[in-house]
Amino acid sequence: MFSKLFSRKKEVQPTQLLAPLTGKAVHLEEVPDPVFSQKIAGDGLAIDPTEGVLVAPVDAKVVHLFNTGHAIGLQTANGAEILMHIGIDTVNLNGEGFSAKVTTGQDVKAGQTLIEFDLDIIKNAGYPAITPIIITNSDAVESMKQFVGASVTRGQEKVLEVTLKA
Repeated sequence: MFSKLFSRKKEVQPTQLLAPLTGKAVHLEEVPDPVFSQKIAGDGLAIDPTEGVLVAPVDAKVVHLFNTGHAIGLQTANGAEILMHIGIDTVNLNGEGFSAKVTTGQDVKAGQTLIEFDLDIIKNAGYPAITPIIITNSDAVESMKQFVGASVTRGQEKVLEVTLKA
């Protein structure tokens, strides 16, 4: 009877995402694709990579790995859904230059290699390598803070802090 009066609201801890790539962290608006720059698929940031290794930004489960290896979806234990899309229009490479190191359903740890990719193949094909990192279940997000404007090293610097609604 008194549980509602005396219960404390469950405090939601923010999810800290480390840089999944080495490169420059930038605002999504700098991505040359309206699906990402206009935040149609979700909010987050992007990294313009200087090397071809994508790592897990947080402990999570692989919920979707595109068969072309150019994108991966993760879900954290608290429900944050993360999409990392290597390059723009890189689906057109049909997997050339991408090598997945994990499988769908696999639990991964922050810093674990997810995908290796060849930057030269992407750039020589005329595609930007800039990589959006977005939270796709934005309706569940209470607040988000992006850490952009600086060079980051994969698995080292925090690039995104997401708090989900209680």
